[in-house]
Amino acid sequence: MANTEKPTPDFPLFRHASGQWAKKIDGRMCYFGKDAQVALERYNAHLAGNPTKPTPVKLSNNGKPDKPYKDFPLYAHGNGQWAKKVKGVTRLFGPWADPQAALDKWLAQKDDLLAGREPRVTGEGLTVVSLVNQFLESKESKVKTDELTERSFEEYDAICGQIIEVFGRNRVVTDLRPDDFERLRAELAKGRGKKPRGCGPVTLASVIGRARVVFNYASKNSLVDRPIVFGEGFRKPSRRVLRLERNKKGPKMFKAKQIRAMLRIAGSQLKAMILLGINCGFGNNDCALLPLSRLDLEKGWLDYPRPKTGVKRRAPLWPETVKALREVLERRREPKEKEHADKVFITKYGFPWVSKGKAHRDNPVSKETAKLLKELGIHRRGLGFYTLRHTFKTIGEESGDPIATKCVMGHVEDPDDMGDVYRERMSKKRLFKVARHVRKWLFNSRLSAKPEPAAPASASPAGE
Repeated sequence: MANTEKPTPDFPLFRHASGQWAKKIDGRMCYFGKDAQVALERYNAHLAGNPTKPTPVKLSNNGKPDKPYKDFPLYAHGNGQWAKKVKGVTRLFGPWADPQAALDKWLAQKDDLLAGREPRVTGEGLTVVSLVNQFLESKESKVKTDELTERSFEEYDAICGQIIEVFGRNRVVTDLRPDDFERLRAELAKGRGKKPRGCGPVTLASVIGRARVVFNYASKNSLVDRPIVFGEGFRKPSRRVLRLERNKKGPKMFKAKQIRAMLRIAGSQLKAMILLGINCGFGNNDCALLPLSRLDLEKGWLDYPRPKTGVKRRAPLWPETVKALREVLERRREPKEKEHADKVFITKYGFPWVSKGKAHRDNPVSKETAKLLKELGIHRRGLGFYTLRHTFKTIGEESGDPIATKCVMGHVEDPDDMGDVYRERMSKKRLFKVARHVRKWLFNSRLSAKPEPAAPASASPAGE
């Protein structure tokens, strides 16, 4: 039997057999709910004449209220609530005193119950738009402290927009279920602003990973009272699928003659970037964000921590790379904004070669490289500027020193590899060996034991 003890001796309501706190008012029984505090608030509101609060319930001869009207879909259950049997289970929707609220609840849950699903959570809670805003604020603060790159923030911002588009701004996060995330996956697979073929498995794996980060943020920061359940339908494509996709695209590597052809017709800035890509394993952002202070063209050296990971890296520059960089600096226009004054590469419009507020696929380096490859007739899916980095690693490791190659590329240390953990430096001799091997492969010529020194100049790179 339910506990009938009042919370305080002067508590004005009594516990009815239905489990609700009640009181007889003007000869009629009124019910105010099962929670004592909520019931007291409703009772006081009722005394104050609030018309939205429960009103006295008129009971028929069987001790239960009649339906408000003939077609009312619920019936009066003996426990004091309006109810309905759905798929053999009795569902309760609220006290007799408030049939309209019970009807509203039934209509809100009707589709789920008839489909055999547990009803969605209704009421107040963390909404999708609130989660997205808090998540992006957190990431933006990390951009300001250089803990997160602008490109990564833009990617998170893009996935947040897609989440809102699919789920709606005001959807309660704890209301989301595996079938909702399966629908999100289907929408993500269509791609955003792409051709009808949608995005491939590799891209899909990336966007699903970022979407999971957004919702895991809610769990890790106690914004919700339980972990988000994604279900089997929101998994990334399997490794097998990713391998098949990679094999379908073909090897991500340029032939030496293809790179030489690119260098022959590329403009001065893109030519220097291509040389940095195959000489130092540079990616798009490495070139776009390269500071003048990290170049020593007198000695032919690059000392530049990788922007994506912050891992230190050094590389000897080929004479061809030094020459191309000098040409860029001689023609370099003054950037329009002071914050870009330290960048090596500035577009004809006075800005760095980075995308602003767009997906990284719109990066100027990528777009200009695609144009170049199309002009040469070697453009295909999977080949782009970043292919130079793949090529450098492949050829560099053939020098017999994969560790030095890894050092040039700025790869993150493997915490399970004690060699990575204990290694404190990399000798110039080993770095020269990798650079010489890749240069010989590219230009197919006999080279000296180390790259030729840069031609002397009267001014430092920053002053050119």
